[in-house]
Amino acid sequence: MTTTTRTGTVEELADAFVVFLETGVPPEGLFADDAFCDFTMPQWRLQAVGRDALVAMRRHSHPGIGTVPRRRLDATPTGFVLELEERWHGGGEDWYCREMFRADVADGAITELSVYCTGDWDGALQRRHAREVHLPRP
Repeated sequence: MTTTTRTGTVEELADAFVVFLETGVPPEGLFADDAFCDFTMPQWRLQAVGRDALVAMRRHSHPGIGTVPRRRLDATPTGFVLELEERWHGGGEDWYCREMFRADVADGAITELSVYCTGDWDGALQRRHAREVHLPRP
């Protein structure tokens, strides 16, 4: 399903959001000035109010660049849900996490963002998982 916003499609907005995740730099107009983010990870929760605070929270937790090798996008009546996998290198380690984002959109920008993250897996945890668990779908 393709949903059109004032500035393009939900797919285009989700693509811009992935650019932000991969680079740490939000494309112009991605977030509303007063955007709100509610970020939940294992055993912890953070919130940010305003575009600058949201971007700072992301840069603090993922200071380097990374990749989003897999993702799934579903349009909703108010925005989109994006499920993805992220990979990045930091502190001499290759890292991995899976996340689910629910974004509300108004006037072509993300106004509210809920994030659910598995937590960051370092190389040792990824290797342990590969030894102990068989996933029929990677």
